Amino acid sequence: MDPTLSYPYKYRAISLMEEDKIGAAVSEINKIIGFKVSPDCLELRAWFLIAMEDYEGALTDVRALLTLDPQYMMFHGKLHGDQLVELLRHNVQQCSQADCWMQLYDRWSSVDDIGSLAVVHHMLANDPGKSLLRFRQSLLLLRLNCHKAAMRSLRMARNHATSEHERLVYEGWILYDTGYREEAIAKAEESISIQRSFEAFFLKAYVLSETTTDNESSFYVIQLLEEALRCPSDGLRKGQALSNLASIYVDVDKLDHAVDCYMNALNIKHTRAHQGLARVYHLKNMRKAAYDEMTKLIEKARYNASAYEKRSEYCDRDMAKSDLSMATRLDPLRTYPYRYRAAVLMDDHKEAEAIAELTKAIAFKPDLQLLHLRAAFHDSMGDYKSTLQDCEAALCLDPKHADTLELYQKAKKWAEEQPK
Repeated sequence: MDPTLSYPYKYRAISLMEEDKIGAAVSEINKIIGFKVSPDCLELRAWFLIAMEDYEGALTDVRALLTLDPQYMMFHGKLHGDQLVELLRHNVQQCSQADCWMQLYDRWSSVDDIGSLAVVHHMLANDPGKSLLRFRQSLLLLRLNCHKAAMRSLRMARNHATSEHERLVYEGWILYDTGYREEAIAKAEESISIQRSFEAFFLKAYVLSETTTDNESSFYVIQLLEEALRCPSDGLRKGQALSNLASIYVDVDKLDHAVDCYMNALNIKHTRAHQGLARVYHLKNMRKAAYDEMTKLIEKARYNASAYEKRSEYCDRDMAKSDLSMATRLDPLRTYPYRYRAAVLMDDHKEAEAIAELTKAIAFKPDLQLLHLRAAFHDSMGDYKSTLQDCEAALCLDPKHADTLELYQKAKKWAEEQPK
């Protein structure tokens, strides 16, 4: 089955609902929402939750889907989402804006991106001109791979900015997200010249960290992030800045400084810092500590496929296979688990099974690494025709990929030497 298709999940969920197995129906639709968020799946889960009288959960899903598509019409196009929000609101406890900030902090910390989107949507209903909230909304949408919706929110943040320095920061992020990095840095610098702010320094540091690799530039990025941390902001953003700072410290081999930054980030509930801290422990040859750190992340951010995938790097083969099996169940679109399982099968001389494992992933994501790896497997089995086919496909994606070019020339030479 192609895991990118949502219809099979929805069909099975509705079938379970018809059998009055509401909990099982919710579990089925949760499978795809866990790795591919879409308005139609959120709507379906909302109806299931209404049937279970979980009105708060339903309201969360409706608010989240309206963030993805503000004009979404529910119930076969007969009911606007905003109308259902009004109906459901009367069945849940009302929250003040201060309560919402606390909820956002908790949900962001527990890596509940859909719940965070819903809280921000609620806050924007009370204060639609709040550019800061639009910006946070865009960050969450990017995390969920909803790029079009994220850019819409970012543009709205720019349009509602109440100051010139704030508007310049949002314009900088728009430029960065559309590939104009130097222009993004210029916007950040212009913003800083008007007023020193956390977001302006953070933007400049972020863009520079993506474009420079030498130590001197890295130390400059460290200075920028330290300046950002001296400026007023909230724990959500400062936690991210501390994690970014720690990552740069790792790049320049300042591991103890990195540990301090990650610890400070965790103290203000930046849960994703567990992953960075695990990486540092691994670099310090503290593999057990790295594994335990990733376990803490899994406990806080349940059903997080990337956390299981990362933890697999810090344990033995059997435990790694178990973690990667869970990662595939949670997000079948992640390709690393397929590559790992295929490599293990090749080591066990199960060549046909190894190729079949890679083929599963290539069926929905024919990327360069997968095609090159399968070509190498075909080559080791002496199947040069299949090697050539996979190399040609891989070179369509990257005509200059050195390893694939070398393998292609080897297979081509062998094929030419065969008798006609």
